[in-house]
Amino acid sequence: MSFSLLKRIHPLAVGAYRCHAYSSAPLGVMNQVLAEVMDGIKAAGTYKPERVITTKQAAQIKVQGNNKDILNFCANNYLGLSSNLEVIEAAKESLDLYGNGLSSVRFICGTQDIHKELEHKIAKFHGRDDAILYISCFDANAGIFETLLGREDAVLSDELNHASIIDGIRLCSAERHRYKHMNMQDLEEKLQATQKCRMRLIVTDGVFSMDGDVSPLREICDLADKYNSLVFIDECHATGFLGATGRGTEEFLGVEGRCHIINSTLGKALGGAAGGYTTGPQSLIDILRQKSRPYLFSNSLPPPIVAAASKVFDMITQDNSLIAKVTSNTKRFRDKITAAGFEVWGKDHPICPIMLKEASLAGRFAEEMLDRDIYVIGFSFPVVPKGLARIRVQISAAHSEEEIDRAVDAFIEVGKKLEVIP
Repeated sequence: MSFSLLKRIHPLAVGAYRCHAYSSAPLGVMNQVLAEVMDGIKAAGTYKPERVITTKQAAQIKVQGNNKDILNFCANNYLGLSSNLEVIEAAKESLDLYGNGLSSVRFICGTQDIHKELEHKIAKFHGRDDAILYISCFDANAGIFETLLGREDAVLSDELNHASIIDGIRLCSAERHRYKHMNMQDLEEKLQATQKCRMRLIVTDGVFSMDGDVSPLREICDLADKYNSLVFIDECHATGFLGATGRGTEEFLGVEGRCHIINSTLGKALGGAAGGYTTGPQSLIDILRQKSRPYLFSNSLPPPIVAAASKVFDMITQDNSLIAKVTSNTKRFRDKITAAGFEVWGKDHPICPIMLKEASLAGRFAEEMLDRDIYVIGFSFPVVPKGLARIRVQISAAHSEEEIDRAVDAFIEVGKKLEVIP
């Protein structure tokens, strides 16, 4: 191969050509580029170290290098069921009956009766026609927009929707419009501008995971009715615990049945392992089974996860005491932390973002909290916008009132030390 041809095919290969076939030059370039990026992340104070937990997920955990019991206020374990004994036992029994996994995708040899049973429970829980399981809700969001929407259609998405929604929308060929966060005037203007389109899909998180605010779903559904549009809602931070019986944002806001499509996760309140789903009209679920790429080309959900999630649906359908507990714990924490002088975003939700603004301050605050046996994490760019760093506290039904109060006391102590509150 000539040097000029090699240069046209792959510029990075030029150095390898000059230094013979097995030169490490391309790897050296990559290492240098990535080192510069990493240096920039650390200089900006946005480097995110991973703490290693050495116990099961629970209200109290241990972390590597520290043998003390630490209160965990940084998990999506809203109902405290990630290590519930009944849920674990259901997963164990499924290992004996159904094995560890299917080693295949659903349409080949990866569907068991328990998959169909769980899909039926999900659809019944939400009051929809049918449901389809995915390995994660990220996959569910990646698989729906490309399947449903074509060039004749339009998608209108809240600007603060989850990254998986953003990535999923990028895959579709529809017109793409972002409306200002929870701004109904902007949404209506975009609905008016897209009236020529065949289908219009309004896309929103039910609860926005970084801010803890609840989507104005009633107003969105009213606009959808007015402009003959569909509504899609991501319920990952609502299913199982928001609303009197855990049916999510629809129930919480009194608009049951008005959303056309619901995507959610099994990996937060519903057992804490993995798995996601879409539930909605039969016609949609049928076409997703035929065309949704993450469904067609990913292994089916492992039996232990399916059995555990199925058990959780049984538990919360029969008894809503855990839902009531996380609700009361949330009110206790929010009332006390607000009275202490902290700026807390969101309302009436277990996600409680305590705003600190500076990334380096958020990181230092989290370390000070860990010194006081409270596990929280500082959130900074690119997880949240620059200048809006925070500690995102997450409340669980597994927390006792005493543990809630201990966390508040620690926040007050650190807040005063770092001059966040007077």
